[in-house]
Amino acid sequence: MTPTQQMVNRQICWLIAALAIAAGLTVIEGLPFLYTNARAPINWTEPELDDWRIEVQPRSIIPHVELKYHANRTNSEPSDSDAEFLERLRALKRNRTSARMLWYDATAGDGLTYPPFVDKALKLFNLKQVAFEIENSVMSKVSCTACKAGAGLLQHYIKSGKTEAELMKMIAQYCTNLSIQSPRVCEGVAQLFGSEVIYVLQRVNLGPDELCSFIIGDGCGDVYNPYHEWEVIFPPVPKPPRLSELPMPMEAAPFFKVLHISDTHYDPHYVEGANADCNEPLCCRLSSGRAANPNAAAGKWGDYRKCDTPKRTVDNMLAHIAETHKDIDYILWTGDLPPHDVWNQTKQENLEIIKETVKQMTEKFPGIPIFPALGNHESAPVNSFPPPYVNQVDISINWLYDELDVQWRRWLPQSVSHTVRRGAFYSVLVRPGFRIISLNMNYCNNKNWWLLLNSTDPATELQWFIYELQSAEFSNEKVHVIGHIPPGHSDCLKVWSRNFYKIISRYESTITAQFYGHTHFDEFEMFYDPHDLTHPNSIAYIGPSVSPYYDLNPGYRIYYVDGDHDMTTRLVIDHESWIMNLKEANLYGYPIWYKLYTARAAYNMKALRPSDWDKLLNELTDNQELFEMYYKNYWKNSPARPTCDAECKKRMLCDCKSGRSHDRRHFCADVESKIDEGSSKSWKSWFYRGLTNSYSLISSITYLPKYLLGYG
Repeated sequence: MTPTQQMVNRQICWLIAALAIAAGLTVIEGLPFLYTNARAPINWTEPELDDWRIEVQPRSIIPHVELKYHANRTNSEPSDSDAEFLERLRALKRNRTSARMLWYDATAGDGLTYPPFVDKALKLFNLKQVAFEIENSVMSKVSCTACKAGAGLLQHYIKSGKTEAELMKMIAQYCTNLSIQSPRVCEGVAQLFGSEVIYVLQRVNLGPDELCSFIIGDGCGDVYNPYHEWEVIFPPVPKPPRLSELPMPMEAAPFFKVLHISDTHYDPHYVEGANADCNEPLCCRLSSGRAANPNAAAGKWGDYRKCDTPKRTVDNMLAHIAETHKDIDYILWTGDLPPHDVWNQTKQENLEIIKETVKQMTEKFPGIPIFPALGNHESAPVNSFPPPYVNQVDISINWLYDELDVQWRRWLPQSVSHTVRRGAFYSVLVRPGFRIISLNMNYCNNKNWWLLLNSTDPATELQWFIYELQSAEFSNEKVHVIGHIPPGHSDCLKVWSRNFYKIISRYESTITAQFYGHTHFDEFEMFYDPHDLTHPNSIAYIGPSVSPYYDLNPGYRIYYVDGDHDMTTRLVIDHESWIMNLKEANLYGYPIWYKLYTARAAYNMKALRPSDWDKLLNELTDNQELFEMYYKNYWKNSPARPTCDAECKKRMLCDCKSGRSHDRRHFCADVESKIDEGSSKSWKSWFYRGLTNSYSLISSITYLPKYLLGYG
């Protein structure tokens, strides 16, 4: 079994599974909605206009980082103010013709119909398979069918007038009676997530087909959904001519040393010796019960099973980094701080974890700027990030964003407060000509149920992103983008990812690197010109998790970024991945952190430009020995990693190729065909060798009787 990338989607699994079984057990005659093709006509209405004006918000225009002097480093004079460029952009905005961000079809009628899915659902239900697929964000028709059945039943009960309390009680009872999870987990899931899901479903005019295609993605069909089709608007500024190939960073030039930490998942309730093999989503706690035998006991420094990071491991890692890498210039911190106990989290507990980890980072790295990005686990419930138009006090996200503004203010300039409080995104001028933009990737999260109400550029984040990039282009600045969920990951909403991909292509001369987390693995993601897939235009670095959850070693990344000099490219020059062998740490009682690999040396790369990563991707497809090295690094050299067959290899390399989510057919055909061809050659070779050996064996049989009789 391939280990889960994260536990962020478990709650959806429980709700779907419980409701899906309910669909199968309920008397069919009581579900007339499943057999009708009649759909209420779509009443198209313009969404409420947001009066938030991008161009009047304060911007970071003074270099924020004063680099310390290290060997082989330089510092430049501050750049001029870019006020004139802001004014130029405002003028462009005033002069351009207006356009709608959402496509409306006034002629749309009732052409959408329900599929007859109940009989199929009863045949295909496999709860363990559904749970595994949703945890891993790799869906099949099994999960799709369960989703449609569960969503259809829930919508039916909502329309029939059942109260929220009745619906949540029903979900908890089915979950418990069918042993989908333990009673306390079932109850927690129903209470935490039921209210939000019911609130959203009461207000959307979508059927199970559209809902499940939205939530699950291409694993549930590419269902046309006019409610969720929209386009960002670009200013009428021509794209600068692209270079045939980016220049190589200068050797022996000044550089920045950058630490990347992601997915800490610190568990304040981790207990050494507790049961690590429990039947709940998160183990290694007192509540997990006593270990049945010594092998089932949680290790001192963590565990390969479904357990998060104990405090002593986080402390040890940060102390090691502070001692080993004393010349760090700044830190990228890409989210997911709370643990995976998603069924019993509270807002207050998550805020305490955020405060504690911020305090810890400040104490361990005094005076070093830290640029954070928001993960999907910081909210309670997990994945719940209502856009600004959801402003009721009891369901607004202000409780989180306001506190983030307070905590992040330790490292960020005051000018970013407006966008942090609005949507937890910001832009900071780090050095003259160099900017970092932090995005809230939860607005692309297809497990964020609030987006079902209106997914059109939530919080106007992408339009703001374009504004910042255009300003940077006018100012001749290079930009690094940071976030949590990689935009090509299946957890990212297709329409959001499609628009993001266009933005990366338009500003490929400005954006020189992207940095994400979320998957817990050590990997990368490619971007290409949408009209020319032979032209790679951007690279996303996906950093390893600190958490071992699960079957992983803890890890972090170090990047070397082209620094302050006249010919700087602001490209990543090289990167290192460091890990701790969890098995040995628990065996010998003390962790040892070591450098697992350096990218350029391990993969024999001239540089780390997009074209170099594209070349590596082709080599990984053809060279099995090189792929096996990448696979070992991908798993952070975990002794618990499974073997990787041809299908596994196709999935992994397709993940690298696809910077645009839910569009694997567009990007992966060549990779998959090469792997299939290689597998065919390997199989033919094996078959030929087998025939040859069999023939030799059969030929020798004629001599056996003589030998046995003593005549040979």
